[in-house]
Amino acid sequence: MSEPRLNLPELSVSELSAALKRTVEDTYGYVRVRGEVSGYRGPHASGHVYLALKDETAKIDAVIWKGVFGRMRIKPEEGLEVIVTGKLTTYPSRSSYQIIVETLEPAGLGALMALLEERKQKLAAEGLFDEARKQLLPFLPAVIGVVTSPSGAVIRDILHRLADRFPRRVLVWPVKVQGEGSAAEVAAAIAGFNALPERGASPLPPRPDLIIVARGGGSLEDLWSFNEEIVVRAAAASLIPLISAVGHETDVTLIDFAADRRAPTPTAAAEMAVPVRAELMVDVDSLARRALACWRRNQEARRSELRSAARALPGADEILAVPRQRLDHAALALRRALHANAQIHRVGFSRIGARLSPHLLRSTVDRRRERYNGLAQRLHAAVAANIQVHRTRIAREGERVTVFAERASRAVRHIIAVRLARAERGAQLLAAFSYRGVLARGFALVRDTAGSPLRNAAAIGAGMSIEIEFSDGRVGARAAGGTSVDKSDGEPVKPRGRSVRGSGQGDLF
Repeated sequence: MSEPRLNLPELSVSELSAALKRTVEDTYGYVRVRGEVSGYRGPHASGHVYLALKDETAKIDAVIWKGVFGRMRIKPEEGLEVIVTGKLTTYPSRSSYQIIVETLEPAGLGALMALLEERKQKLAAEGLFDEARKQLLPFLPAVIGVVTSPSGAVIRDILHRLADRFPRRVLVWPVKVQGEGSAAEVAAAIAGFNALPERGASPLPPRPDLIIVARGGGSLEDLWSFNEEIVVRAAAASLIPLISAVGHETDVTLIDFAADRRAPTPTAAAEMAVPVRAELMVDVDSLARRALACWRRNQEARRSELRSAARALPGADEILAVPRQRLDHAALALRRALHANAQIHRVGFSRIGARLSPHLLRSTVDRRRERYNGLAQRLHAAVAANIQVHRTRIAREGERVTVFAERASRAVRHIIAVRLARAERGAQLLAAFSYRGVLARGFALVRDTAGSPLRNAAAIGAGMSIEIEFSDGRVGARAAGGTSVDKSDGEPVKPRGRSVRGSGQGDLF
């Protein structure tokens, strides 16, 4: 057994821990370590992150300070294989060594894809990607909100495409589309658009009818902000229809599954947002023409119905026949009644007068005269009143007759005008289709002896009597011989043989 070295300097625990700390830091300094994340429970209440890195045989503690963790693009997750870069140091309170992590990245593309697939399954299980919760895009949004970088080419492409198809008001919410804090800015922009008031008297901009989240192409790491849960949840919670236009056609991010529509490019998102104005104008013109044609057909049908109703109206004689007959009968009955009444009274007076003495007769006559004078006055008044009533009635019926006569006169004039216009159009159409217009231009019509027109030369035989009609008259003729057609140029060829001449008629061929 060896003797203890009593001549070694005596060190306190703190001095020994400090010496070990300096030795480790001076010997290794910054290191790059690959391992699997273990013991990760999220940020501590202080904001710092404590975890461990392990492989098959060893394990080392790691610390990520609050400021460094906030700047990290890829956050650590339990079981994720990563590569960290940091400073190796010791923790004297536990007599252990640890890595102060400054950068963290997944260990290769496969790790990122595995993390992406795991996050996708998790969010899909929550129902954020269900088709039933997706909203329909508005046909023609009045205001379009765009969440993108204000300095990139994406916003210029979107504005240019909207101006070509259908200019709309665009509200741009500027955000960072990659790097530290970009995911939080994109989520805040989506929530901010949803929090805007609807169009009204508010001084704030109006709420958009459609949101486009856009970014240009890039690597998986560059597009990672759009795979973060905060962005996906904000897109799924948006009450405004949302189009995802992140990357190129081959790039797929988790916001594409949560959005209501996915566009392969930002330009395609603008095409989905609005229709083509020129095509809409063509459709509107077509509908207007169809509506006008329908209205015209309706008016023509009404016009035909009105003509039919006008033809069904009775004439003035039919309307006045019954009132005239009633008036004649009343006039005849009144005259006969007056004569009969006077005759009856005359007979009665004569019969009574024969039985009365002159004195009684005189007194009776006087009394009766007074009575009859009163009756006569009443009778004259009644007759005058009756005559006045009949005159008033006759005047009223006369006014009705006048009104009906005027209406009948207007109807007759209208019918005559319509028939004259129809006759003129028929005459014009007959003149346009008449063969006499052709004859007036210098042509002639050839007929046979029966008066039937001959339309080709093959129908005329040698010595056949024919009649030629010109515009100013007809001339009789006799054919000298048949005609043939030269097959080389199609012109008629005069037949061989002697011509036959009629009496005083010329040779027509």
